[in-house]
Amino acid sequence: MHATDDTATLVALLARAGAARDRLREGVTAAGGHIVLEEDPNELDVAALDAAAPQVVLVALEPAVEDALERLEPVLETPRYSLMFEEAELAARREGWEAQRWIRHLAAKLQGHGNVLPPGHENDAEPASVLQPGLPPRPADQHVDAPLQFHLDEAQVQAEAVPGDTLYAISDVAEPQPEVRTFEELMAATPSLPPEPEAGSLAPAASLPPPLPAVDEVVRATPVVDHGDFASWSLVEDDAYMDATPVVEATPEVPPALASLLNSDFSLVELEAAGDGGARQAVLLVAGIGGPDAVRRVLAGLPEEFDRPVLVQLRLDGGRYANLVKQMARATSLPVSLADPGQPLQHGNVYILPEGVGLEAGGAGLVFSTETAELLQALQPQGSAVLLLSGADVALVEPTLAFAANGGWVAGQVGEGCYDPAAASQLAVAGMAAGDPEYLVAELAVYCSN
Repeated sequence: MHATDDTATLVALLARAGAARDRLREGVTAAGGHIVLEEDPNELDVAALDAAAPQVVLVALEPAVEDALERLEPVLETPRYSLMFEEAELAARREGWEAQRWIRHLAAKLQGHGNVLPPGHENDAEPASVLQPGLPPRPADQHVDAPLQFHLDEAQVQAEAVPGDTLYAISDVAEPQPEVRTFEELMAATPSLPPEPEAGSLAPAASLPPPLPAVDEVVRATPVVDHGDFASWSLVEDDAYMDATPVVEATPEVPPALASLLNSDFSLVELEAAGDGGARQAVLLVAGIGGPDAVRRVLAGLPEEFDRPVLVQLRLDGGRYANLVKQMARATSLPVSLADPGQPLQHGNVYILPEGVGLEAGGAGLVFSTETAELLQALQPQGSAVLLLSGADVALVEPTLAFAANGGWVAGQVGEGCYDPAAASQLAVAGMAAGDPEYLVAELAVYCSN
């Protein structure tokens, strides 16, 4: 271990000897990191890694170290280490501007800031629009220390000249008080009742009701109705009851077309099952430079019950897609396999798409084929999603936005860890979702669960 200052980040470089390891060593030093351990993963002793006590472990990925990484996986995934992965072949080929750009991104990761601009392009001052922590200032806070006595004295002087309001003015006229009377006064003021009539005298004619008519007149005024002999009365008319026929309501005639549907096994549920439904729904991850780490982080965040097929389109030099399948299988609980022409897509599976393999709509859903047409043309937008990760081709932005306009969910990777955000940044400008892989996979899981 070499002496270093307190501000440098301690890095353990795990890579096989060669050009890739040399370039990674130079990049870490230029980015302000300090290498405390440099070893081949196949020969690494876990005790030596613990003794070096690095903060960051930088691993150069290549097929020759896959078995060693599986052996070291329990140690590397402990919370005390921050893991960084680089493709060994890409690291060996970086030169000039591309190498300097990678060093700036590496420095941002090691030092924990977001400045990836070249020297001379830094912001001289923090813009005023940058949000600051805490509550915004209130208007009342601007007058906390303002003197009030001056305003109180001025109000007292001007009070005499202020017009008065008669609504609340105090009247000098006393309100009338209710008169209180004694019992004798109240009795004297009560009007007297008329005297009762004497015995044997009649009441005034105006107070009597009109006389009733005579009984004979009432009998003569009542009409007489002949009901016949009461012995022939009956509660039910026998003849009418026996001759009555039940009234049958006419049933409306059913049209022949509707009758055939009513007599058939027609069902809305069966109609829904007959269609392909979600058979053409899938999630497409597109990445390029810096893509393996982004894809791994997205797959690691997918839940075990995820019910969409996941397609990974990541172009690799040399076509080592079988190795990519092994790497991604360690990052997720979902099954990961290499797409094979003629193979139908299964829900909840992850497929690595090699070059020359596309999609086509089959009888039961989507099937891998040798057609090189655009993948978005075969997907059903409703229920499907597209994520443009680090290094995605900017030529995919326009068809991806058209896919979103038809109902698909679209997002892009931006921020720390995104080496090439050109395509994703255009999606963000268009109003699509954008963020780091952990944020994107959380939003994707919510969208697919609805």
